[in-house]
Amino acid sequence: MNPNLAKLHPYPFEKLRQLFAGVTPNPSLREIKLSIGEPQHATPEFIKEALTAGLAGLASYPTTLGIPALRRAIADWMNRRYQLADINPETQIIPINGSREALFAFTQTVIDPGKGYVPIVVSPNPFYQIYEGAAYLAGAEPRFLNTLPDNDFAFDYDTLSDAEWRHVQLMFVCSPANPTGKVLNLDDWKKLFALSDKYGFIIASDECYSEVFFDEANPPLGGMQAARMLGRSFDRLVMFSSLSKRSNVPGMRSGFVSGDTAILKQFLLYRTYHGSAMSPTIQAASVAAWNDEAHVIDNRRQYREKFEAVTPIVSGVLGTSMPDASFYLWARTPTPDIADTDFARALVADYNVVVLPGSFLAREANGVNPGSGFVRIALVAPLAECLEAANRIQQFVSKL
Repeated sequence: MNPNLAKLHPYPFEKLRQLFAGVTPNPSLREIKLSIGEPQHATPEFIKEALTAGLAGLASYPTTLGIPALRRAIADWMNRRYQLADINPETQIIPINGSREALFAFTQTVIDPGKGYVPIVVSPNPFYQIYEGAAYLAGAEPRFLNTLPDNDFAFDYDTLSDAEWRHVQLMFVCSPANPTGKVLNLDDWKKLFALSDKYGFIIASDECYSEVFFDEANPPLGGMQAARMLGRSFDRLVMFSSLSKRSNVPGMRSGFVSGDTAILKQFLLYRTYHGSAMSPTIQAASVAAWNDEAHVIDNRRQYREKFEAVTPIVSGVLGTSMPDASFYLWARTPTPDIADTDFARALVADYNVVVLPGSFLAREANGVNPGSGFVRIALVAPLAECLEAANRIQQFVSKL
């Protein structure tokens, strides 16, 4: 067996299952699950219709690069969304089966273990656990930059020494961030690009939450958009995007990567052998999804209504506030002496509301686990359920 498999942590939801072992949820209350970031708004009918209309595609082997119509639809969307008018759909866009598999596969593509040192992959902390697993299985060592509320969840680049930065081959960023909702601004990107220029590492920009935000006039800045605004090329920059959250189709596993042409050429080669080609049926539905924006605007409206209703209730008893974007509340437990795991376990036992302990989403770095004392609350359920959960949380905390 690959010895690096032994380095992998159980996935957060497996840890949650173990945490709740032996717990009997309050039988008088139905379960409200706000632990997993799975969109629960209805999939738009026109996407379902495009999917069924494309069923004839099941009779054909898909190509790894996908159909031209899909890459053209994605390029047009990137122009509308990020003002990137000159993206070449032949060389700068690759369809992917959801951002998870692509983030993992990309790491295997770009990490070079033959440099005479152990490569380093930098990750935000808390983070999406794929970053860590992808690093280990590529033969690299993850390093974590704590993102803390006291510093507005900004990266502390001084965490790593100059010697460590010289061994960094890849850095993951997630904007809007999971779980904090932090959005990188132009100055943040400028600092990150300067580090990449100095040390030569690749930036993997995970932007799967980019279309869940609250101000229609102020969408989150994308990494490639920031590069263009700063007069840069896309050298050593690849962005990952997805339809899952944007269009409420997590089961379609559809997204794309774009960015540095030379890197994408090698990534395409890897994927050709990896067998990661999107079904022609899914491609047909994806074309329809990327070409429509009305359903995305309505999707944001639903999230905005939930955050406006729920945040005042939860923030009255837990330390939290509206995030920059995404669909999570990153909330402190009521007092420092209440562990996030104890809070989550008692909440499900007494009020049958499931949230995710923040410590499950982070690793100890510099003597602290930046997720400890927090819980992640995913406002993915319908408004009525989210409100009910917020009221139950309020009642629960009032009795502590």
